Amino acid sequence: MTDVSAAAAGQAASLTVRDNRTGTEYDLPIVDGTIKAADLGKIRTADDEPGLAVYDPGFVNTASCRSAVTYIDGEKGILEYRGYPIEQLAEKSNFLEVAYLLIHGELPTKAEYEAWVHEITYHTFVHENVKGFMHGFRYDAHPMGMLMASVGALSTFYPDARNIDDPDNRHMQIVRMIAKMPTLGAWAFRHAQGKPFIYPDNELSYTENFLSMLFRMSEQKFAADPRLAKALDVLLILHADHEQNCSTNAVRSVGSSQVDPYSAVAAGIGALYGPLHGGANEAVLRMLKRIGTKENIPAFIEGVKNGNERLMGFGHRVYKNYDPRAKLIKKACDDVFEVTGVNPLLEIAQELEKIALEDEYFVKRKLYPNVDFYSGLIYEALQFPPEMFTVLFAIGRTPGWLAQWNELIQDKEQKIARPKQIYTGDRTLTFVPAEERWA
Repeated sequence: MTDVSAAAAGQAASLTVRDNRTGTEYDLPIVDGTIKAADLGKIRTADDEPGLAVYDPGFVNTASCRSAVTYIDGEKGILEYRGYPIEQLAEKSNFLEVAYLLIHGELPTKAEYEAWVHEITYHTFVHENVKGFMHGFRYDAHPMGMLMASVGALSTFYPDARNIDDPDNRHMQIVRMIAKMPTLGAWAFRHAQGKPFIYPDNELSYTENFLSMLFRMSEQKFAADPRLAKALDVLLILHADHEQNCSTNAVRSVGSSQVDPYSAVAAGIGALYGPLHGGANEAVLRMLKRIGTKENIPAFIEGVKNGNERLMGFGHRVYKNYDPRAKLIKKACDDVFEVTGVNPLLEIAQELEKIALEDEYFVKRKLYPNVDFYSGLIYEALQFPPEMFTVLFAIGRTPGWLAQWNELIQDKEQKIARPKQIYTGDRTLTFVPAEERWA
C-alpha cells in the first residue's frame, strides 16, 4: 500500500494486493478511503472463473453510494445535515427549514422559505378516498402498518409520480409527501382510538397542525402549548436523516428500480417498522418500567454484565461516543415535563445513565446513550402510545428519505440494487418424477 510519503510526493494512493493463489499482484486505486468492488472483481484465478467479491452481511464496511446529504463521525459524536451541525439546527432552525435544507442542499432565502412553507401547507389535505381506505383497517390495526399502506396507496392517486426524470414532477411529489405525512400519521392514531379524523388546519404551523389533528376534539380551534410544539419540532429535526441506515438503504434500494417515490418511501417505512430499527425507544420504556425504582438499578446493571439483562438505548452501530441527538433530546425533556409534569421514569433513566457512564464495563465498550434513550419518555409525556413512536419517527425521517431518493435519481453512477450472494445449497441434482419419489 502506498505510504504517506509517497502520497505526499504526488503519487496516487493505492492498495497493492497479492493473490497467493496465483502469485499475481494487483494495484487498486484508493479514492475517498475506499477501493472499488469492481476492481476486486478483476482478481481471479482464471478468465472463465468469477472474480473476487466482498462478503459483508449488513454492509458494515461497504459504501453503497456517494452522498452529500448527511455527515456522521461516530468516533467524535458528530452529526451534520448538509454541513450544518445538528446542535445548531435544533436550536436555531425549525423542521420545515431543515427539510428544505435536506432536499435543496442549502438554506432558503426568505422568499424561498415562505414559498416552501406555502407549498407544504397547501398540500396537507389528502383525497377523501384515502379517508375511506384508512377506515377499512381493523379497529386494532397498528398505526405503522396503516401509515406504510396509505403512503404506498398515494402512488395510485398520483400516477404522474412515476415520471421521476422530470425535476418539477419530483419536486411536486416531495412537497406532497412531506405535507401529507402528518395527516396520515394523525389519522392512523385517531383510527386506533376510534375517534373521528380531524382535517388539517392550515392556519397553524407544521407541528401545531399535527398536534391539532392528533388531539383536537370538540373545540373550535386547537391551541398547542408552544413548548410542546417546539419540543416535537426538535424531535422531528433530530430524526430527519441519519445517513445510510436500514430504512434509507431500503428507500435507495427500492428507488434504484426507478419506481415512484411513494413506493420507495413505503419501503423505508416498512424497514423502520422493525424493532431493531425504529422500535428501540419503546424497548427503553419497557426496560425502565421493569427496573421500577432507582434502588433496583445496581442489580439491573449486574444483570446486564452477566448477560441476563439488556441495556436498551445504549450503544449505536455508528456512534462510539455520546449520540449528539441524545444530548438534545435530554434538553427537550425539560420543556416537555415543565408542561406535562415529570415522568417518574425520568429519574430512573437519569440515574441509570449516570451509573452506566461511570462504570468501566460500559465505558470500555463505548456504550453511550443514543437517540432512543430519552425520546420515548417525551413521546409518552405527549400522550402517545408506544405503537405511535415509529410513526413520529417516520414523519421526521421523510425529508431525509426523499433527499436521499432525489440524490439517487440524479446519480449517474447508481445502478439497480443487485448484491451478490455466496451460494451454499446443493448443485446439479437429478430430478426424480413424483411417481417414482412417492412409490
